[in-house]
Amino acid sequence: MAAKDKIHEAVKNALIKDGWTITADPLPIEFEELHLFVDLEAEQTLEAARQGQVIAVEIKSFLSRSAVHDLYLALGQYDVYRAFLERSGK
Repeated sequence: MAAKDKIHEAVKNALIKDGWTITADPLPIEFEELHLFVDLEAEQTLEAARQGQVIAVEIKSFLSRSAVHDLYLALGQYDVYRAFLERSGK
């Protein structure tokens, strides 16, 4: 499991203050023999619809010398996580 980003707790607290319930910290994703971890999973109940909304949150700071490189890495990670979540039925 990767180390938490420097702003992990701040993002988590912001989600909680906005009415989200953290349901996984981290959120494990398993597909076949591969095991990945998204930083957070959060759930929010929507009163009008009486249905819950669930999100997976990957936290990034973009602190390296190249913000473009950080963006490329984040987009690649997003694509991988999205594909695994779809395949795992989440």
